[in-house]
Amino acid sequence: MPSNPDESPALSLADLWLQRLEAGILSGSKIQQISPAALAYLGDAVYELYVRSCYLMPPRRLQTYHHQVVAQVRAETQAQHLRALAPHLTSTELEILRRGRNAATGRPKRLDPEIYQQATSLETLVGYLYLTDPQRLTQLLAQLQLEPVGEK
Repeated sequence: MPSNPDESPALSLADLWLQRLEAGILSGSKIQQISPAALAYLGDAVYELYVRSCYLMPPRRLQTYHHQVVAQVRAETQAQHLRALAPHLTSTELEILRRGRNAATGRPKRLDPEIYQQATSLETLVGYLYLTDPQRLTQLLAQLQLEPVGEK
């Protein structure tokens, strides 16, 4: 019982995060209500967090961490990662990629449209799996070959 009547026994943000990861927070019907662009938005954040966590060891300067992460979250690298993962994907996951590719509108001028579509597709898949099957997401991300970037 909380000491203050206005306080509710709320879960911490970390507890909520873990519950959502373990439970797979959205059913198939609810996930269909989320646009591919919104899934890519979420997937971009999840993907970058994964990459950041991979480069924490050995300890380095913050600038080095930054260079390593930026090299991996670039659209060109994401497109390479997607091509490497493609043979391991299920038919449902391939459909999510298709939805993400079709939702990729607008792009930086420096990028080939196909590269941008592939990167957006990967982000869409990451967002989808984060919400529906975090164990599968972990399996796929573990297959990525993250290249070390030298000290700068």
